[in-house]
Amino acid sequence: MALATHPDPDTRKKDRPPAAPTRGFWASTLGKKTVMAVSGLIMLGYLVAHVVGNLKIFFGSGEFNAYAHWLRVMGAPVLHHEWALWGVRVVLVAAVVAHAVSAYQLSRRDLKARPTRYVHRRKGSSYATRTMRWGGVILALFIVWHVLDLTTGTVHTGGFETGKPYQNVVDTFSTWYGNVIYLVAMLAVGLHVRHGFWSAAQTLGVGSVRRERLLKTLANTLAVVLTAGFVAVPVAVMTGVVS
Repeated sequence: MALATHPDPDTRKKDRPPAAPTRGFWASTLGKKTVMAVSGLIMLGYLVAHVVGNLKIFFGSGEFNAYAHWLRVMGAPVLHHEWALWGVRVVLVAAVVAHAVSAYQLSRRDLKARPTRYVHRRKGSSYATRTMRWGGVILALFIVWHVLDLTTGTVHTGGFETGKPYQNVVDTFSTWYGNVIYLVAMLAVGLHVRHGFWSAAQTLGVGSVRRERLLKTLANTLAVVLTAGFVAVPVAVMTGVVS
């Protein structure tokens, strides 16, 4: 009777196909942090462009509505109506999903590695750091409400008018709850940007001892400017500057 033979473990390892580089990258903690950093920077770029567009409301309904119309025809005549806008939306949604998934998986991995809480909070842990997770949840809920309010008009108070974003914005910020939702979300944006920009710089290797103060100053400045820019619109409507 022939004796059973077992393959050499080293041989099995050699015959095993190598893991896909992309899968290996995503499976690593560094890979997830890199995806989170890059997707965060994409969203930050969108926020900067978005706040610049929002501030056009101070130049009157004509310019604000014209800007909204341009978003739908940008790229013309090379691109069809709204193709460029939908391209931006697809990239943005992909960035949001990648950011949320990587953040969730990193959070779960961190909890598994440290199932019990620290007795004392780590030195240097800021309010923004400790609230990043809740801030992300707040922003995710806000995005859904914001789209349903000013893009589709599904939850918009008053008569939503397609092609008249100026009046739609004024309607939203003429309600107390519209202001509360927006202001809370924008404060969460500021905290998220402040900590997120710094974390992204560290992950991507931009941070260093010499650049630390500069990067922190830049993160704080971005957070303050973006928050102030977004908050300016509802405050202007509430005070009658924009009506």
